[in-house]
Amino acid sequence: MSIQWFPGHMASARKQAAKTLAKVDVIIEVVDARIPAASSNPMIHELRRERQRPCLKILNKSDIADPVATAQWLAHFQQEKNVTAVALSCAKPSDVAKIPALAQKLAPHRDDNVKPLRMMIMGIPNVGKSTMMNALVKRKVAQVGDQPAVTKSEQRIDISPRLTVYDTPGLLWPKIRYPLDGFMLAACHAVGTNAVLEEEVAAALADMLLACYPEALAKRYNLNLDGMDGVAVVEAIALRRGCRKKGGDLDLEKASLILLTDFRGGVLGRLSLETPSSREQMMARYVEPTKGDTAEEDEPDEAGSGH
Repeated sequence: MSIQWFPGHMASARKQAAKTLAKVDVIIEVVDARIPAASSNPMIHELRRERQRPCLKILNKSDIADPVATAQWLAHFQQEKNVTAVALSCAKPSDVAKIPALAQKLAPHRDDNVKPLRMMIMGIPNVGKSTMMNALVKRKVAQVGDQPAVTKSEQRIDISPRLTVYDTPGLLWPKIRYPLDGFMLAACHAVGTNAVLEEEVAAALADMLLACYPEALAKRYNLNLDGMDGVAVVEAIALRRGCRKKGGDLDLEKASLILLTDFRGGVLGRLSLETPSSREQMMARYVEPTKGDTAEEDEPDEAGSGH
């Protein structure tokens, strides 16, 4: 299965973002610390390069990401030109309070009432942009929800005479190239539920966790993982949690939601689904499917390892 999700409002939002970008000094790109590369929109990179704007890359949800993997990603992103990377949690006001000063360092010439610093918050759906925006402004100006694409229009807020921030809708891109990225995005809830089958996403997530964090699965669900693949893990969770349909068959959809909810909420522990090295390996193994050939897209578990 290849996951693709690009609602109509995202196309218009991209056009508006391109126009607004001409007026801003610093882009604040919010990514999910558990999948920093998979959750980084290539369209944002293109827009930023066109306008030659510096980027403050926020690895949000770092409190539920693997700290070792996060440290590797910070070192990786710091090597990029005009990029400063920081790991934090947008749910913590004290973390968000650091952002203006970090952005200011990237545009030192914008530091007074005549030339206020203009920041633009960008990122994919459901990575915490609205939570960050509300914490920056210290009041609710952006709707927050646990579903992707809650924000659908751009807004400008003048935080002070010296600081202006633009909030943008979550943007995915028209075609997700790597099948594994689609599964990682869906596992982290950045893709609308109408675009995925929860059972396939949960099985793919279980395959990744079996490769990298088997102890987390074994401990949470009291499982003996010997010989199991992702599908078997979901079935075992259904058995352990008594997930049954009328008639007695296993309710794999319910079991899948248990696993996905536990992962998304950090209940399984501090886990990351990719590192710089695992991503490099995944990209090296990927073979672009030819027309009519989708075999590559049907094997999401192949590149799940690499930690």
